[in-house]
Amino acid sequence: MQCAKAAACLIGKHDFTAFRSSECQVKTPMKYLHQIDIVERGDFIHFRFRANAFLHHMVRNLIGCFVAIGRGKHPALWMAELLEARDRKRTAPTCMPDGLYLAEVGYSEDFAVPAPPGELPLERGLAGQQNKA
Repeated sequence: MQCAKAAACLIGKHDFTAFRSSECQVKTPMKYLHQIDIVERGDFIHFRFRANAFLHHMVRNLIGCFVAIGRGKHPALWMAELLEARDRKRTAPTCMPDGLYLAEVGYSEDFAVPAPPGELPLERGLAGQQNKA
């Protein structure tokens, strides 16, 4: 799969300027992308990103590029070229947010962030509504 080849160049610490929104206000575009999982299930392709932090619209912009690569508009190597160029104007359009969601936020144990009291949102079902059993 071309998308898996394209994802490989993104792993590690990089300047993700090419994938940030023009409205991004973070001090540094340097982020560490730990993992990208790409799983095909029927008509769907599921992406999971794990990083130390994300830039504004970073995932939406990456998905836009993965879609372009998956449709054969660009080779897998294009992703590495975009990363190196650091130019948002050369990348694919920002992917719509439909179907994209934040699944989990985790913190290093060094921060001593306690677990939330009670039920976790991921245990509640779609759109935060209580499952009715």
